[in-house]
Amino acid sequence: MTEPIAFPTDAAGWTAFATERPAERIAAVHAIDARLRSEPALTTAERLELWNDADIALREALSEAYVVSEAHPDPAVRKLAENQVQSLESLSTARLLDRDLWHAFAGAGTDGLAEDETRLLDHLLRDFRRGGVELEDAARERVRSLTERDTELSLTFSRNIREGRRQVTVPLAGLAGLPQDFLDAHPADEQGFVTLSTDYPDLMPVREYATDRATRVALVSAYNDLAWPDNEEVLRELLEVRAERARLLGYSDWADYETETRMIGAGAEIPSFLARLDEASREAAEAEYAELLERLRRDIPGIDAVTIADFWYLLSALKREQHDVDAQLVRSYFPFQRVLDGVLDVTARLLDVQYVAADDPAWHEDVRTYDVLRGGERIGRIHLDLHPREGKYSHAACFPLAPGIPGRVLAEATLLCNFSRGLLEHDEVVTFFHEFGHLVHEILGGRQRFARFTGFETEWDFVEAPSQLLEEWAWDADVLASFSADAEGTPIPADLVARMRTADAFGRALEVRRQLGHANVSYHLHVDRPEDLQAETERIYASTSPVQPLPGMHPYAGFGHLTGYGACYYTYQWSLVIARDLLTGFSAGLMDPDAALRYRTAILERGGSRDAGDLVEAFLGRPFTFDAYREWLSGA
Repeated sequence: MTEPIAFPTDAAGWTAFATERPAERIAAVHAIDARLRSEPALTTAERLELWNDADIALREALSEAYVVSEAHPDPAVRKLAENQVQSLESLSTARLLDRDLWHAFAGAGTDGLAEDETRLLDHLLRDFRRGGVELEDAARERVRSLTERDTELSLTFSRNIREGRRQVTVPLAGLAGLPQDFLDAHPADEQGFVTLSTDYPDLMPVREYATDRATRVALVSAYNDLAWPDNEEVLRELLEVRAERARLLGYSDWADYETETRMIGAGAEIPSFLARLDEASREAAEAEYAELLERLRRDIPGIDAVTIADFWYLLSALKREQHDVDAQLVRSYFPFQRVLDGVLDVTARLLDVQYVAADDPAWHEDVRTYDVLRGGERIGRIHLDLHPREGKYSHAACFPLAPGIPGRVLAEATLLCNFSRGLLEHDEVVTFFHEFGHLVHEILGGRQRFARFTGFETEWDFVEAPSQLLEEWAWDADVLASFSADAEGTPIPADLVARMRTADAFGRALEVRRQLGHANVSYHLHVDRPEDLQAETERIYASTSPVQPLPGMHPYAGFGHLTGYGACYYTYQWSLVIARDLLTGFSAGLMDPDAALRYRTAILERGGSRDAGDLVEAFLGRPFTFDAYREWLSGA
C-alpha cells in the first residue's frame, strides 16, 4: 500500500523538506532524461513509462513546493519553497525545449500502444510543440527566458497578494447592523475605534450587514486595492512577457495560446461566449439593478448609482424584506464545526467513501488531515487548512499535494480556505462545498496510470464544473437539515431553505454580469495590454455591469486568477453551463445512489483520461447544452 507524505515536525525538518526533498526529485528527473537521450533501443512504450516516472517526480515536488509556499507559517520556509517552485518550473520548461528528449518521441509510431499510451504520446508531442522545441535556437532560448520570467512574475504577484493584507479603522458606530458575535470579536479601542482587516471573516460580514455605507466603502476599497501598487509593474510585465511568448510560438495572442488545450478551442471563441452571456443576462440584470437602486435610495435619498460596496448589502436587505430571508438568522444554523462535519458526511454518502481522521503532523496546527477510504482501502488523503492567518493564501482553493498513481503514489490534496471559526455565512457554506468538489475530484480521479491525466488534470475550462455542481447540495433542504443546527440544536427549517432558494434567484443575473466583468478583464488585459491598467479595468467593470466599481481602485492588482487562469477567467461561466446540465442527471434527487454512482464513475473517477466533452456525454447520454443554464438564469 502506498504511504502518505510524512511532514516534518521541526524547523530543520521543514528546511530540508523545502530544499533536499525537491532536489532528490530533480536528480531523479535528470537521470531519467539521460536514459531517454542515450538509449535508442527503448520502445515507445518504455519511453513513455520513463517520461511518466519523471512526470511523477516533478509533480510531487511542484505540488509540495506550491502548498508550502502558500501555507507554511514561517516566511523563511515559504521563501525556500517559492525558490524551489522557480527551479522546478524552469526544469519543466527546459525539458520541453530539449530537442534530444523531443526526438525520443517525435515520429514514434503508435502500433502496439495501448489507448492510454497513445493519448499520452499525443499530448506529449503537443506539449513539446507548445513549449517551443521546434523553434530556431535564438527563439527557443528567448521562449525559455520568457517562460521562466512568467513563473517568477506569477510567484511575485501571488506573494504580494498573500502578504498584502490591509486594515481600516472605523468608529464603533460604523459597525451598526453587524451580528453580535462579530461585535464581540471586534471591541473598540480607548478612542472608540475598531480595526477591520481584508481577511474574509471581516470582509464578508461587513459588506453584507454594515448599514453604515462609509464602513462598507472603506473596507471594500481596501480590498480592491490589495497588493497595489506592488503588483502594478509586475502585472504589466507579465502581460508583455506572455504576449511575446505567444507570438514566438506562433499564436496571435496569449488567449489563443491558452485555449488551444481547452474545450472552447480558440481565443476568438472567448468574446463570442462572453457575448452570449451578455445577451442572456442583460435584460434581467437591468431589472434587478433598478430594484437595488430604489432600495439604496431609501437609505440615501438622491444617490445616483449602486456600487460594488453596496451590492451584497442590498441583496441581503431585499431578500430579508421581500422574501423573509434574514441572513443573520440563516448563519445561526451554520457553526463552523457542524458545517465541516456535514460536508464530510454528505460527500461520504454521495461518493461511497469514508473519511478517517489521521493524527499526523502537517504544516500548521489548524490543519485537519483525513484518510479517504473505500471498502477499507485507503485511496487518498486530504488536508483541510480552513482559517486565515498572516502570510497564508488569502482566498479559497484546492491544491494538489501528490499525484495519485495506483501502487506508486497516494493521491493527496489540500484545501486552503479562510473561514470563520464561529458562524459561517451561507455563502461560505456554498464555497466550502465548491472547494470540496475540487478535492474529491482530485482524490477520486487520482487513480490513473499516467500523472499527465490524474486527478483533475483535465481541460481547464471544465475543471470548475464538478465543484459548481456540488454547490447545489448546499441549497438542498434535506442535505442542510442533516448537519445544520442553531444554538438550541434545531436544524434549519425546510421553509426557510425554500425561501432562500427563491430569494437566491434575485440578483443572479447581476452576479453573472459581475463574473462577466472579471472574464472581460482577464481576457482584454492579456489581449489588448492597455497602457493604463487602472482606467481600462475600471472602464470594463463599469460598462459590463450596472453595479459600478468604486472609482480609482486597482482590483487587478489583487486579482489572483490573472496568474493561473490568465486570459481565461471565462472558465467559471463555461463550467457553470456544464454544471447546470450535469444537475439534470440528478432528477431523482441529489442523494439518488444510482445517479451518484454514474456521476462518480463516468466523470470524477476518470480524471483526465478522456476529453471532458466525452465524459459529460457519457454521464448525460448526450452532449451538453446551454438550455439548463439559461433556465437557471431566468430564475427557474
